[in-house]
Amino acid sequence: MSVSFRSERPNRLSPEAHRSLTEAAQRDPERYWLDEAARLSWVNAPTRAIDSEHGWFADGTLNASVNCLDRHLETRGEQVALIWQAEDASHVVHMTYRDLHAQVCRMANVLKAQGVGRGDRVAIHLPSVIEGIVSMLACARLGAIHVVLFGGFSAEAIADRLADSGAIVVITANVGRRGPKRIPFKATMDAALALRPDSLKVTRVFVVSVTDDQVPMQEDRDSFLSGLMDASSTECAAETMASNDPLFLLYTSGSTGKPKGVVHGTGGYLSWASYTHEIVFDHQENDVFWCTADIGWITGHSYVVYGPLSNGATILLFEGMPSSPAPGRWWEVLQTHKVTTFYTSPTAIRALMREGDDIPARYDLSTLRVLGTVGEPINHEAWAWFNDVIGQKRCALVDTWWQTESGGILISPVPGAVLEKPSSATLPLPGIQPVLLDEKGAPLEGPAEGVLCIDGAWPGRALTIWNDDALFQTTYLKPYPGHYFTGDGARRDEDGYYWITGRVDDVINVSGHRIGSAEIEDALSCEHAIAESAAIGIPHDLKGQGLVVYVVANETADPDVQKLAVSVIASKVGRYAVPEKVYVVPDLPKTRSGKTVRRLLRKIACGETNGFGDLSTLADPEIVPVLIKIVQGHGV
Repeated sequence: MSVSFRSERPNRLSPEAHRSLTEAAQRDPERYWLDEAARLSWVNAPTRAIDSEHGWFADGTLNASVNCLDRHLETRGEQVALIWQAEDASHVVHMTYRDLHAQVCRMANVLKAQGVGRGDRVAIHLPSVIEGIVSMLACARLGAIHVVLFGGFSAEAIADRLADSGAIVVITANVGRRGPKRIPFKATMDAALALRPDSLKVTRVFVVSVTDDQVPMQEDRDSFLSGLMDASSTECAAETMASNDPLFLLYTSGSTGKPKGVVHGTGGYLSWASYTHEIVFDHQENDVFWCTADIGWITGHSYVVYGPLSNGATILLFEGMPSSPAPGRWWEVLQTHKVTTFYTSPTAIRALMREGDDIPARYDLSTLRVLGTVGEPINHEAWAWFNDVIGQKRCALVDTWWQTESGGILISPVPGAVLEKPSSATLPLPGIQPVLLDEKGAPLEGPAEGVLCIDGAWPGRALTIWNDDALFQTTYLKPYPGHYFTGDGARRDEDGYYWITGRVDDVINVSGHRIGSAEIEDALSCEHAIAESAAIGIPHDLKGQGLVVYVVANETADPDVQKLAVSVIASKVGRYAVPEKVYVVPDLPKTRSGKTVRRLLRKIACGETNGFGDLSTLADPEIVPVLIKIVQGHGV
């Protein structure tokens, strides 16, 4: 009998073990992924891994909720599965795996009583409360497809997603708490449901009471959830699902602004979330894992819920904000709950940097073992601060690259196995084969810069786009036949390390010079007078494209930040990269997950004042008219 790769693998990978696994996955991917599938509990174990026609582990059956809960009850039933920290520092809930299992069964029974079953879509529209995770796992238990809607979406954006998904039940909250503010979850959902009364299929709305705030309730449609949960049984049989049955839909906004419902399956996705969580974060017994992402985004799906819970981890869910009611709140939470693994965004790190080193110095961060970043390439200064001040130069720091469509991390350092380079995503995980292609689709060897694609497949890749497989094929598989097109550009150095240069449409071609937006922004990030920046390309009659840079100045900045930015770019990148315009702005337009909306900056720089597409994901929509006013009247 052959020995499986998993049984040979130590908990923490060495460089040699990482190379061995990489070679094994390339040499015999079928065997490699079948061995990795054994990390899950299957009703019927798959006999094949890769099937180009039927998807991953096609003859396997399982249930995602069982894998995150039931299978842990015998050995981890009394272990804390979930720590929920409210905004109020004194309000903490510890839920064991047995507790969480009971609550998920109660929620599943509530949904079941409303006729929710296999294949039905359930929309979850909640702040960072326990019920969000419970709702996701309850849907998985019934074989229903959850559609998590970010709390910052507008009513129109919610209505679009409800209509496209065909959701029949909604789970929302009366309000959400964000510091002293109250976010009107129920009111926004009511407005969304009123927008499309003829095209929506929602027949039931369940409301979580986060506070005592009163909200209107529509008779025969709306019900408060707590009473129904209390009256429900703590036992609910789990539906047996095929590996490629959809687990969830998650909507992303493309350059056109039309949201795309990315579909992830059950077996392939879950195995990938589990695999990557274990390897990338060096998961150990007794870890307390804190991923700060909202569950409305793929990071929250994979590394708040499915990855850690499938591996029997303890997760932390925090309701509040990083610096509310005072700077240092995150560090206080980390210290209180003895967090070992902390995964957050470069945007958050840069914001926390501004508060100064003395704030985190007040707290005991000694339990930290692994730090992680996600969402965008992290600039060198932020990487160094996170490593030196928060990690105290003793933690592993994994700068992870992946996408909603990939289901989980694809390229990342691995603690103990892959040496970190600040701002580099480093090497692909075992089983991932990135390639760089030139403009004609020809592969580039050795050190090079080009379009980043993935050869072959991996278990976590999305199945399709909901109701539009043709768009999935056109977007990801047809641009470079034989490869998965990530939409990103990358540079590969002499050590084979990958450096993400940004979206391909963010690579600016100025007189034949390819300039990555990340290259410009990284240069500016080293200048203390500049807090943030964004570089974009606009049409130029002579050069093809001209470079435009938006900068956010620190409060104590040199008054002539525009000239400073030009000087820094000229000296650190080259005169060929000197921008046509530099705009000093109060903030950049960002999604709630922290990503800069470059298409919006590009349109504004081109003189457009409307037709911006879907702006519902913006953290602050009011920044748009401010930017228009600045760009119309100022610049270098």
